[in-house]
Amino acid sequence: MDGEGRACASQLRDELQADYRGILEQVFAGGGRMCVAAEGETVTGVAVWRAHVNTVNGLHLYVDDLVTDDNKRSSGVGRLLMDWLEHKARSLDCNWLTLDSAVSNAPAHRFYFRERMNIRAFKFAKRLK
Repeated sequence: MDGEGRACASQLRDELQADYRGILEQVFAGGGRMCVAAEGETVTGVAVWRAHVNTVNGLHLYVDDLVTDDNKRSSGVGRLLMDWLEHKARSLDCNWLTLDSAVSNAPAHRFYFRERMNIRAFKFAKRLK
């Protein structure tokens, strides 16, 4: 990941792990992919996604991460990425386009509601490390 991609990703995670490149390599080895929005050579947004099957959704496209550069928020970059992700999900014959969003991320929730997404479940987690 180049410097601009890492900078965009660091806006997503308050504490970007030191070995972010290594983590992405593991994600990609497990079927993850990345979609990048750019203006020329400048990265304006990224989405990390994967298509997989589970017992709840069947085949679905799951978005691990979706981030738009802070300076490009409300400029259409997020919508562009979501449109691309939906098109990709449909082309793969997925039943759903799914993602998780932190409970505290109200601006993202407003965006997802505008994109016609619904809350379908609570996600529970227990930190182990």
